[in-house]
Amino acid sequence: MIKTTLTLAALLISGSALAGGNIEAGKAAAAKYNCASCHGADFKSPIDPSYPKLAGQHQDYLQHALTAYQRGAGPANGRGNAIMGGMAKPLSKTEVNDLAAYLHSLPGTLVIRR
Repeated sequence: MIKTTLTLAALLISGSALAGGNIEAGKAAAAKYNCASCHGADFKSPIDPSYPKLAGQHQDYLQHALTAYQRGAGPANGRGNAIMGGMAKPLSKTEVNDLAAYLHSLPGTLVIRR
């Protein structure tokens, strides 16, 4: 019984680690798709103030945002942006998860300090 419980716990932990994305693969994907060209080399200094800071952003938010850009403006929960739509469309679900994990892992300036 204990062995079965430990095996099940190990499978659940490894499954959630995979669902969370691979930080190193996300770093490679960010370089491949040249995300820094708009969002800044540190991903918290975008070239235009209207572009979001990505470093330290919540992982689930980043996953949702990239998926919404893939959907486009028409369907529910979609986002219409010509630049990001074109950048997000070729991403696989794994790449979305990896990018989100990587960007989330970076130190950011999004936290309010007291």
